[in-house]
Amino acid sequence: MNLISLKKVTVAYGNSTVLRNVDLNLNSGEIVTIVGPNGSGKTTLLRAIIGSVQPKTGTITLKPGLKIGYVPQRLNFDRTLPLTVQRFLSLSDPVSRDMCIHALQRAGVPQLLKEQMSDISGGQFQRVLLARALLGQPEVLILDEATQGLDQPGSAAFYRQIETVRNETGCAVLMISHDLHVVMSASDQVICLNGHVCCAGTPSAVLSTPEYRELFGTGTGGALALYRHDHDHVHEHDSSGAEAVT
Repeated sequence: MNLISLKKVTVAYGNSTVLRNVDLNLNSGEIVTIVGPNGSGKTTLLRAIIGSVQPKTGTITLKPGLKIGYVPQRLNFDRTLPLTVQRFLSLSDPVSRDMCIHALQRAGVPQLLKEQMSDISGGQFQRVLLARALLGQPEVLILDEATQGLDQPGSAAFYRQIETVRNETGCAVLMISHDLHVVMSASDQVICLNGHVCCAGTPSAVLSTPEYRELFGTGTGGALALYRHDHDHVHEHDSSGAEAVT
């Protein structure tokens, strides 16, 4: 059974059509990455899935009772407030210390439990947001450009952690990313979006399509090789996954 299924979904804001006839299926344990240029409707697609935007036509079907964890592109939060990471994780719903520790371990930063939010780095903050999303033991983890603002090693380490989370929990992952060089090999399926689905399939299949090359250029043809180089480099120098996040 599909966890999430979209069929012929069209979304419009007023007279402006943002998405047209989008099909998407997400299965348990699968990592699906959505790529596309700015203004291609990527975030609108995620908003439609979580219910904050209603489609004009088409259907969106979620598995009954589906648990979704969401990691936003950014969170407007005053990080100068005197809050520990543990307290931050407990703001929405009361959670135990053990639950916080377990979620931070899943996110690769168990050492941050007692740290002040004002003292952690940008990359560590994204890991804390990931831990926050994992507290509810989601069946689907949705990430909206969660590595925006991180450098290349930080992004590679973050996506490697996402792979680890998937492997350990079996949750599905649906994510938007602009980091073509680090997400392609981490994904089971890639959907190239530009107002509609230009191409979709395995990373190697998508990279070879003329639609993908028209949007991103022929220089991205080495994305898989570049990712593997980054992946091996980060793994060699950062066995915990945390130190490379800056």
